[in-house]
Formats: sequence, C-alpha cells, structure tokens
Amino acid sequence: MAADIKTVTIAGVGLIGGSIAAALHELDDAPRVFGIDPDPASLDEALESGALDVGAAPDDPKVDDWIAPGGSDLFILATPVSAARDWFKRLAASGYDGIVTDTASTKRVICEIAEETLDDTTRYLPGHPMAGSEVNGFSGARADLFAGAYWILCPSEETDDAAFLALHDLFGRLGSRIISIPREEHDSAIAIVSHVPHMVASSLVELAGAHAGEHEELLRLAAGGFKDTTRIASGSPQLWSGIALDNREALADGLAELGGILGEFERAIRAEDVSTLTDLLQSSADLRRSLPAEWIPDSSKLVQVRIPMTDRPGIIAEVTGIAGHAGCNIQSIDIDHISESSAVLELMLTDEGDMGRLGGELIAAGFDVSFTNLMED
Repeated sequence: MAADIKTVTIAGVGLIGGSIAAALHELDDAPRVFGIDPDPASLDEALESGALDVGAAPDDPKVDDWIAPGGSDLFILATPVSAARDWFKRLAASGYDGIVTDTASTKRVICEIAEETLDDTTRYLPGHPMAGSEVNGFSGARADLFAGAYWILCPSEETDDAAFLALHDLFGRLGSRIISIPREEHDSAIAIVSHVPHMVASSLVELAGAHAGEHEELLRLAAGGFKDTTRIASGSPQLWSGIALDNREALADGLAELGGILGEFERAIRAEDVSTLTDLLQSSADLRRSLPAEWIPDSSKLVQVRIPMTDRPGIIAEVTGIAGHAGCNIQSIDIDHISESSAVLELMLTDEGDMGRLGGELIAAGFDVSFTNLMED
C-alpha cells in the first residue's frame, strides 16, 4: 500500500469515485474506504458490492469524523467542479490535514477555488484520471477502469513531495500510468484530446439525426463504425455542459481550429483537388498510426534518468513538472539518499515525450542529469 495512505475518503460515489473505491479494494493491502454521496441508492449499491467499507450522506456526523484532523489520510473529490467550493470550505473549517486531490477534467476553476478556500494548498494535488464510460453513476463503476489509462497529476512548485509520491504510488498501483502536466497547460491540452472530440461526436449524431427522416435506413447503417465513433456522445449532458463551460475558452478555440481544418477538407473536395485531399488524408493517417498501439509501456525502451540533488521541499514537483512539460511519462520514481541533505532522484521513463527537451530544461533549471537506456530492442 502507498506509504501513509491507510484510509481514503471519497466524496462522490459515481462512475469515477465508485471505480476508485472498487480498485482500491482490489489491492493486496487495501486501505479502508469511506464513501460520501447524497444518493442513498448509490451508497447501498457501493456497500453491497464491497467497494466501500462505510458510506454516508454529506450531512451524516460520520463525515465530520472522516475529515477531522487525522480522520483519513486521503480525501478524493469525485464530484462536479460546482461542488468543490463547499467541500474545500468544509475541509478548511474542519482542519483536515491529509492529502487532497480531485478527479475533475478541468483544472483552472477548481485550482482557483482551492487557492481561495484551502488553508494549506501544499497537500492539494489536482488529478485527472483519463478514463470513463458511457454508463453513468455507480452502475458503470468497475475496478479495472483505470488499467492502462493515463492519470494526470498537476503539481506546483509548492506541492509537498511526500503527497506527490504517495499519490503517484497509489494511483499507479491501480494500473494507471501517471503523467505530470503543469496546471496552467492542462486544460488546453485536454480540450484537444477529450473535450473537442466529445463535441464532435455529439455533432455527428445531430447530423445523422437531422437526415434520418430523409433516409429511413440511415440510423440502421450507423450501427457500425459510426456508432463506435460517437459512443462518447451518450455521456451525461449535465456533466458535459459543466465541463464545456468550465473549459470554455480552450474548448471554443479548439472547435474554431477544427472548423478551419474541416474547411480545408471541404475546399479540396469541392474543387476536386485530389493532390491536396490526398495530402490531408495522408497526414492524418500518418499521425494516427504514430499513436501508441496500446497503453502498456514498452519495457524494452525504458530510460533511467538520475538527478543528483539537495533534498529540499518542492524539488520532486519541480522535476516532474519539467518532465510533464516535455511530454515524458514517468513509470516510477525513487530517491536514493546519500546523506541527510543530499540524494539522487531516479526517474524511470517510457519512450514517450521529448527526451532532448527534458534534458535541456533540467540543465537550464540547474540540475545535473544522466540518461541510461536500460534495455535495447
């Protein structure tokens, strides 16, 4: 079990919160998991499945015990961002002294709320597990939801190193691949790979629906690849409306950029410009083939990065932030203490990201660094 995390409180026992609870209980040395949800049916289902040890409504006195000093080691906010302010205020008022994280898919708003409400933000580490299902609520929860999925952590220079290491270890043991991304860059990146695709899927369904009356067989024909492509459009409209508005600027910019790309395709097709159309399709095909074939890292291409350092607060968050900025995926982290004040930070990286940029930014930040390819093809 991750160091010092023996009890976990999860606010929101829906798809993500429920899946985290179920996955935690699959661990060999599982922590005790307390679940909070206003829906009695969700709590009952989670308790019956064994995902929760104890469940409670938000106003239950048991919750006050869980968020009191020493009440639980980790508090996970797995609710919509709109509920964050009330929960963060409650944590601050109770004097909660454990680690705090969230599962929100946007970070600008929730980080602003945390800065405004939490007394100690050094142990607040924003998170975003990039996993989901078209089935909403606890009924869609499953213990293997995070297996092979990216789990983004967004440390800052003030992030407590022990909190980062604890979450990196715990969530990694759920089968996810931990990657660090600076908070200020998270929303624009996720808009392109998650939020824009959801709006596109919804738009495609609207397009098909608008023409269904003209072609009786259209929706029947849509049962193949079209249905797979637009699966995410069946997600909760309320949830996705909140996500879209929380990330409205980055999402709107992404949709505008996509509109320009679609315009290129339209102009090439109308002009019967075979050369341009072929180039556009070839570029897309090449990029698509370059995506990882699977989520499991290629152990034959692991890179060990060793960084001598003075052990000081914030240094791990600084290094992992640089790694995330370079697009590198951290497979594991270890610290080899040489003396009370000096150590060697060892990162194990997969073959993703720009290693040259990583080395350059680490050196520019004043670190000595060495890279070793552990295995060759």
